[in-house]
Amino acid sequence: MTTKPKARKFRIRRTTPGSGQATAPDSDTRAEEDVQQTPDTTPQPPAEDTPQHETVHEGEVSSAREMSVSQNIDEIRKEGLTGRQLRMARRMAQKHGLAPTSDFDAVRLLRARGIDPFQRSNIVELVSGGENTQPAETPSERIQLPQTVPVGQIALPSTELSPADRRAKEIHKIQRDIASRRRKKMLLLMSRLAAFVMLPTLIAGYYFYTMATPMYSTKSEFLIITADGGGGSQGGLGGLLPSQFATGQDSIAVQSYLESKDAMLRLNEDVGFKAMFSGDEIDPIQRLDPDATNEAAYKVYEKYVNLGYDPTEGVIRLEVATADPETSREFSEKLIEYAEERVDALSQEKRFDAVKTAEAALQEAKDERRAAQRRLVELQEGSILDPEGEIANIRQLIGNVELQLQEKQLDLNTQLANARPNTARVEALRSEVQVLSQELANQNARLTEATEENASLASQAAEIQMAQADLATADLVLQSALETKRQSEIEANKQVRYLTVAVKPVASQDPSYPRKFENTLLAFLIFGGIYLLLSLTASVLKEQVSS
Repeated sequence: MTTKPKARKFRIRRTTPGSGQATAPDSDTRAEEDVQQTPDTTPQPPAEDTPQHETVHEGEVSSAREMSVSQNIDEIRKEGLTGRQLRMARRMAQKHGLAPTSDFDAVRLLRARGIDPFQRSNIVELVSGGENTQPAETPSERIQLPQTVPVGQIALPSTELSPADRRAKEIHKIQRDIASRRRKKMLLLMSRLAAFVMLPTLIAGYYFYTMATPMYSTKSEFLIITADGGGGSQGGLGGLLPSQFATGQDSIAVQSYLESKDAMLRLNEDVGFKAMFSGDEIDPIQRLDPDATNEAAYKVYEKYVNLGYDPTEGVIRLEVATADPETSREFSEKLIEYAEERVDALSQEKRFDAVKTAEAALQEAKDERRAAQRRLVELQEGSILDPEGEIANIRQLIGNVELQLQEKQLDLNTQLANARPNTARVEALRSEVQVLSQELANQNARLTEATEENASLASQAAEIQMAQADLATADLVLQSALETKRQSEIEANKQVRYLTVAVKPVASQDPSYPRKFENTLLAFLIFGGIYLLLSLTASVLKEQVSS
């Protein structure tokens, strides 16, 4: 039993006239054939008895071809195709009757047949399905020339986008515009930063690193102490205060003097402060004009002469910076000398103020004592030298006269008591009694009655006693003034201040200024802060105007 050989089947690729491709297959494309082997001449058992086995020989390929296929697939992998594209290629390969082993192999097979799996016309043909696909024809029915296709069968791509594609396109356009504006704004921001921050910072850094004159600073420390090491003339609470608090006012006064224009003028007269900072070795920015005023020189003095007072330690720190280290040391020594003179002047004023009052009181006490003593001498010269003794003598004499008068009076009374008294004796006694009475009256008058030339003895004695009392009081006041003066001198000696140099000025070997990195960083921060402030101000104003 022989079998009738099957006819070859050719799959013809058809394209629409609008696609721009010919209806005949390409010359370099092989048609896929389904060839059935011819039967053997030997009789075969019936089909129902023995199953028919068809052997399809794929054909042996050389190793070079296998390697070429592998290389093609590797190259396709490197193209970075998406999953959607790979799935579309597999569907198109299945539509064309190909049997790919993978999605990448489907792309390779389609390209080997001259079909671009991602061309829009092919995609439309794939989407349209089997409507435009003609059944396979025999070789005798192959169309060699292009033929027209009815209008109803033409499947052209639509020129209008779907809403989703249109929305995606618009979103993409908006994103591009936003990215473009963002890049433009970033470029403008960088330009402004470069113009207003970076460029001034570079200029400042260039000045500090290349043009600025190096300044050598000399540092020294000194403190002011009291004579007794204690701090304060007051007993009690004053003695409990540390010396740095007791001399705090003096230290502040010395610091203020060294920072004053007076100290700058004196330093200029002694060592030439203006000439130092007017030399050619100073850069133009820091250089002082030769004919600069005292105010301009004082600004430079405040910049390069720095003083600081630590109240906890009582130390005054002095730093002087100049272009020459030896000049800096000389300036420091001169300023310390000025400070020492100022401390001595303050101490002298304190001592003078403390003793001046005591000396004035002592001089007044001396004058009062001299006046009291002079009055006493004048009283003694104008009257009896010793009124008290004279009064005592007079009183003794009056006592004797009174005693004699009493005796004579008794004798007279005795004579008068007789019946026949002696007349002569009576007259004598009466005469004696009268004389003694007159003497007693005279002596009493001397004590109490004043004469035309002199006052009474009682008045003179009282004046002399008052003068003596005034003299004694003046002596007490003078003694107290002397003691007060002595105490004042002691306290004034305790108020004496001394300046002690703790750290002597030594010339520096390396420049201390300018601090290049710190100053450049500070300039960057300053310019950045100014730019930020101006930007915020401009933004606020712009928002206010727009609103």
